[in-house]
Amino acid sequence: ISPDVVNNFGVKTGVVEKDTFDATVRTVGYVQYDEDKLVHIHPRVEGWIEKLFAKSEGDPVTQGQPLYSLYSPTLVNAQEELLLAMNRGNQRLISAALERLRALQVPNEAIQKLRDSRQVSQAIILRAPQSGVLDNLQVREGMFVQPGMSMMSIGVLDHVWAVGEVFERQAALIAEGDEVRMTLDYLPEREWTGVVDYIYPSIDSETRTARVRVRFANDDLALKPGMFSQLTIMSNTTLEALQIPREALIRTGSQSRVVLALGDGKFKSIEVDVGRVGWETVEILSGLEEGDRIVTSAQFLLDSESSRTSDFRRMDHSDSAEEADENSLVETVWVPARIEDVMPDHGMVTLSHAPIAAWNWPAMSMDFQVADTVSLEQLKDGMDIHAELERIAEDKFALRGVHVDDDKTKAPSDEGMDHGETSNAERGQQDVMSHQGHATGESK
Repeated sequence: ISPDVVNNFGVKTGVVEKDTFDATVRTVGYVQYDEDKLVHIHPRVEGWIEKLFAKSEGDPVTQGQPLYSLYSPTLVNAQEELLLAMNRGNQRLISAALERLRALQVPNEAIQKLRDSRQVSQAIILRAPQSGVLDNLQVREGMFVQPGMSMMSIGVLDHVWAVGEVFERQAALIAEGDEVRMTLDYLPEREWTGVVDYIYPSIDSETRTARVRVRFANDDLALKPGMFSQLTIMSNTTLEALQIPREALIRTGSQSRVVLALGDGKFKSIEVDVGRVGWETVEILSGLEEGDRIVTSAQFLLDSESSRTSDFRRMDHSDSAEEADENSLVETVWVPARIEDVMPDHGMVTLSHAPIAAWNWPAMSMDFQVADTVSLEQLKDGMDIHAELERIAEDKFALRGVHVDDDKTKAPSDEGMDHGETSNAERGQQDVMSHQGHATGESK
């Protein structure tokens, strides 16, 4: 390719390096109670709540504090059985009656009061088994309760969990004991440090993510369950790996490719095997060697000039200029695409899109900046869409419009057009007009 074309494309290159792989993983999570110290309160007999002493979620409670009083015919009968055994002086019956009262969660102080006064209590007061914060309160005074019903929970806040989700490809980078740094929008100036406490053994079949549990100290009680957090997991991986910048990788539907810079205006598109994917770099298992120079900017334009056998078509300077002029006529196109990755922190998405004849692009996967006209919240991994792509600079492109596929819509495609007599610019304009007409019909 002539130097002028290389300059117009804005080609930038980098060197393949072998270095310690940066396995830092960034994700988001939610603060929640330490479930190892979360106590759930369930009744062991049926009855009615006579008095509720802890009435609001979030109220602090201390161990031994009254929670509620319960009237239950079962508890009344159990007390009468103990009194009957005591009157008979049968030690074996007394022991059996005491064990039954304890099994029904009657407090020791209530049992001792019964033995001393020999008076049956109609309502038994149940107390908090530990100190903490009241949560998940499900009962009110006068309610009928029965075994198996969840009445309330008591959580401890001196330590909390943050549960985050990582992509399937990142799960292998994380191990228990890895350091984790957490920040919150609630207190943006603070940073908490914790460790990976547990990696859940299963992958979510819908989101293809793995859950990671992180434990944090919370002595000042600043962390509250339900808070949204940003997690940075510092992987202890120290193995050296052959790696390239993430932006140099071209993902297609069936393979991953990079463009080699051979010098003297010569380039070659080759297939590579990809290993671990970090925040800024990608591990290369095969296809490249240390010291190779690769294209890191405008590589998708160069790759579009390469055949499947990695041999580039020859272009002279005049032909390149003519094609560049043609392509510049079409600033936006609609194309069927699939969302591979959403990167809200960078305002970008990775799309695998169909061939774009108007720009002479093959089917491939690449990163796009998301314009302000598109809400990142509506974009999900694996979603099939019609994407409106905009050329915002010579080698910069953005996603400016999204139409979600459904059973009643068909993606605007290049396949139904006459490529024999239509120029690239005309085909791009037809793509736009075709999709605009389709969208207008739906709105009616």
